[in-house]
Amino acid sequence: MYQATLSRRSYRFNDLRQLMAKASPARSGDYLAEVAAESAEERMAARLALAEVPLKTFLQQVLVPYEEDEVTRLIIDSHDAVAFAPISHLTVGDFRDWLLSEQADSAMLAQVATGITPEMAAAVSKLMRNQDLILVAKKCRVVTRFRNTLGLPGRISVRLQPNHPTDSLQGIAASMLDGLLYGSGDAVVGINPASDSLPLLEKLNYMLDDVIQRFAIPTTVLRADARHQHAAADGARRAGGSGVPVDRRHRSRQHRLRH
Repeated sequence: MYQATLSRRSYRFNDLRQLMAKASPARSGDYLAEVAAESAEERMAARLALAEVPLKTFLQQVLVPYEEDEVTRLIIDSHDAVAFAPISHLTVGDFRDWLLSEQADSAMLAQVATGITPEMAAAVSKLMRNQDLILVAKKCRVVTRFRNTLGLPGRISVRLQPNHPTDSLQGIAASMLDGLLYGSGDAVVGINPASDSLPLLEKLNYMLDDVIQRFAIPTTVLRADARHQHAAADGARRAGGSGVPVDRRHRSRQHRLRH
């Protein structure tokens, strides 16, 4: 159990998972899932308690059961203890201060990167302002290349997400064109369809890929959300392995923690 006292009131949190949820910024999805803090004061109390949690705790108390979750097993089994050693003595609050210090330069962050689990990164981010996150992100050097190059110093890339409430091909194409004219979409073009219809999902992906290929746009197509990934996999099997054009797939760990 974790606890913190604020304004003469003591707040208690049953486990690390609840503490992390209560310390998160207010989000509509968390309220719908009934995991959000009930007040700004409770949220601050959760952050105070979270700041005192040792980083080692995240290796001992996993948020998603090890026996039930492949991603958790991958994180724990592949954790780099040597890379973690320089920061293993820190609490989440100390970790925040360390990240903002001059000691944590680009070389040092690269050295400890494989020792930081997603939950550690999520925890410390809950204690940081936008300015803090920007400062730390500026120190990181992650350069990727596919149809374009991302992550170079002094450059910013933007995701274009041309969603449409009825998954209209024309509507999505119009939104995509509008975004591209503003210079958005160089990082990735990704949609979250409202429908689970496999034929429609195939049409959407073919349409996005056709636009990118026809005009040689230096970007990639992202397929998000587990249910649509499964649909894409089914499409690949039905098409005899050819599948639909998808450059990248993504599902956030935050989504997994909520459900």
